[in-house]
Amino acid sequence: MFSKVWSAGIGGVDAYPVRVEADVSDGLPQFLLVGYLASEVKEAGDRVRTALKNVGCPLPAKRITVNLAPASVRKAGTRFDLAVAAAVLASIQKIPAENLEGLMIAGELSLSGQVLGIPGVLALTEAAGEAGVKRCIVPAVNAREGALIQKTEVIGVSDLAELIELLRHPEKGIPATADTGELLERHASEEKEDFSQIRGQKAIRRAAEIAAAGMHNLLMIGPPGSGKTMIARRIPGILPGMTLEESLKITKIYSVAGLLTPESPLLTRRPFRAPHHTTTAEALAGGGRLPLPGEISLSTGGILFLDELPEFRRSALEILRQPLEEHRICISRTAGTYVFPADFMLVAAMNPCSCGCYPDRNHCSCSPREIARYLGRLSQPLLDRIDLCIQVPKLSYEELQKGKENENSAAIRKRVEEAHRIQKERFGGENACFNSRLGIRDTEYFCRLGIAEKKLLKQAFEKLSLSARAYHRLLRVSRTIADLAGEERVLEEHILEALGYRPLERSEWLRGV
Repeated sequence: MFSKVWSAGIGGVDAYPVRVEADVSDGLPQFLLVGYLASEVKEAGDRVRTALKNVGCPLPAKRITVNLAPASVRKAGTRFDLAVAAAVLASIQKIPAENLEGLMIAGELSLSGQVLGIPGVLALTEAAGEAGVKRCIVPAVNAREGALIQKTEVIGVSDLAELIELLRHPEKGIPATADTGELLERHASEEKEDFSQIRGQKAIRRAAEIAAAGMHNLLMIGPPGSGKTMIARRIPGILPGMTLEESLKITKIYSVAGLLTPESPLLTRRPFRAPHHTTTAEALAGGGRLPLPGEISLSTGGILFLDELPEFRRSALEILRQPLEEHRICISRTAGTYVFPADFMLVAAMNPCSCGCYPDRNHCSCSPREIARYLGRLSQPLLDRIDLCIQVPKLSYEELQKGKENENSAAIRKRVEEAHRIQKERFGGENACFNSRLGIRDTEYFCRLGIAEKKLLKQAFEKLSLSARAYHRLLRVSRTIADLAGEERVLEEHILEALGYRPLERSEWLRGV
């Protein structure tokens, strides 16, 4: 007898429907799985046979053929176990085949019949809703995660016996629920790191605010212990809270990567990823035989913080160049091309030299050649993609002893939220949402200058020998500063401040050596 049921595979961060077909016929007893399968999918036959035996439904001595269609797409992972079991049960008439219509099933089986959790359930239920599937059956540990997508009914099962009972009596299924509003409200009470805890450093606090307001990339240069990492970790706290749409988009990435927990099925805080400097290019960009999201994609909607920037491998740093421009990563494999999101804000920190004390020659023992070699670890094309660069001075004793607290994150966040609102209204029907995402034509259109501003910018362009990329970057930062000030036009004062955040050329940095 022939039967079929829907399941889903994962490609990139999206799911695609897979039709699981089963046929049981007379012949030499065999359990055969076909359809361009990875080894772990082929092993599903043994897992399903043993699990059915252990829950009291042994398979008959017949020829059992299971096909996962379309056969042109490679399937990997253990998510198909539960669908294979359901299709086979319908073929041997242990459950009514008509109860599989309009149903999508996914889950991994243990030999005892327990249903184990799988990654990517959020992407699966989203694909089910778009395909018009009315009901999904997933592992019980993933049920709340799947219920975040409210286009389809999601039911969790904890073992194979529970699945069989549910397929025999569909009306007994109790849909899982997830209160997205309550989960999002939890964000405010979880915030612990605040800008009020930072003593002094007025200039870097201002640079961090500008970076957050326009989602600009930020580089901090300063000696060890000056507060670079402390400031970076507080930048997510001044970014606006996530909408439900943003939260679901980011949660789907973490779901595919297998980083969600049953207790926290929805990400409510903006990501802050801080990989160690020994991280490889593959770990940053994502990869594998069937690629999974890397640190860049996991930073989408939030911050990718690279501490000790020159200590990263050159190959890892250079892989950032394309994502910083295109805000996505394309990974090609023989099985296909996978596209991962990369819409993040880069925040980096570095010492001015190997010992960290330059330009203080009373303490720095590095030779000019050593300093030049240290700075040379960063390529100019990468530095060209940094919008703001700020030198972080060492704190004085008096600044550390000041009892007065600085402005807190909530006050800064209000200004950043207003700047974001202005930008979204301005770019209403455009592809860009933030000033940092503007193309060349849009930059010139939205950053129109008066006569005095053009004269100032011309002087800066000629005196500082700015490249075309640096010129447009300067305009975008000036536009953000104007937005924070509530100005419709970019004025001279905004351009002058933006010039103060211009990344230094190596020749300028080494001039005093």
